[in-house]
Amino acid sequence: MKAAILEKLKSPLLVEEVELPDKLECGQVLVRVECSTICGAQIGEIDGVKGEDKYLPHLLGHEGCGYVEETGRGVTTVKVGGKVVMHWRKGVGIEAPFPKYYRNRDGKIIGGGNITTFNEYAVVSENHLTSIDEDVPSDIASLMGCAVTTALGLINNEAKLKIGQSIAILGCGGIGLNIIQGAAMVSANPIIAIDKSVDKLGLAKLLGATHVINTNKEELRYRIFEIIGKVDVFVDCTGNTSLIDEAFQSVASGGRMILVGQPKYSLSLILTGMGQNYCGKVLMDSQGGLTNPSVDIPRYLKLYEEGKLILDKIITDSFRLDDINRAIELIKSGAVLGRALIRM
Repeated sequence: MKAAILEKLKSPLLVEEVELPDKLECGQVLVRVECSTICGAQIGEIDGVKGEDKYLPHLLGHEGCGYVEETGRGVTTVKVGGKVVMHWRKGVGIEAPFPKYYRNRDGKIIGGGNITTFNEYAVVSENHLTSIDEDVPSDIASLMGCAVTTALGLINNEAKLKIGQSIAILGCGGIGLNIIQGAAMVSANPIIAIDKSVDKLGLAKLLGATHVINTNKEELRYRIFEIIGKVDVFVDCTGNTSLIDEAFQSVASGGRMILVGQPKYSLSLILTGMGQNYCGKVLMDSQGGLTNPSVDIPRYLKLYEEGKLILDKIITDSFRLDDINRAIELIKSGAVLGRALIRM
């Protein structure tokens, strides 16, 4: 099979032929991957945001859709021929051992982890798969692996956003746009979308933002003050430490700031103006919205089917696996408005 391999940090992925393991272990499932979206966390992994990677070389990807080809011993939640969402948060089922792939040209072992999606076939742990109906569009299903579940889970479980509370979202990519949708679903007000891209801000307004701030033209903190003063919840999807500092100053006493973006491991977050009233503020990182994929994915797909969750506009670009490095560069440049899709 063809797969995108992370051989070296801060370098292009190698798209090469890789051999699958000889047999499936208990709890492992062989999935024919149909498509995968590209999450910012994967780009951070390629760029070494979290520091040294002791497991190179290995495969990547954690949100996708495919069909079950074969199951290992003990697997009960998915069936051969069934369509599945591939997700990084753990659901029901067995936690299987990591698979080992083998590169064709030199026989070198390539690591896999519980889930990978930048490959034509993947050996996935049962608890990282959720069965779905055949008629769910595969590109939409792939968004359930992270972009949708992280965003809506954040609104319900981490932000605990209440009707009429205010929220600001810094970074309007795949997750940020769905956070905006989730905020609109619980009648948050105002919903402030913040980005440096005019086109992304336009899409944010279409999906429920009541106000937008262009950081190339306006100063974040003062513009928020003009709109509402301070916000109940501030979500960062950029990992930009200087903007996180400025954003935290815009959080109301007793409010929450949630970090979805991944600041580089070598950077420090310095919070200025601590002489001001910081009473009761919470600064926390997101844990994928504390999503339970086995329960939440069917609920979110029902919302999509009934037209209450707009996902057709989230995927804005599509690529072949051979072009994955071009897709990554376009995402990093800001040229991709929402999520980029890789079709196998």
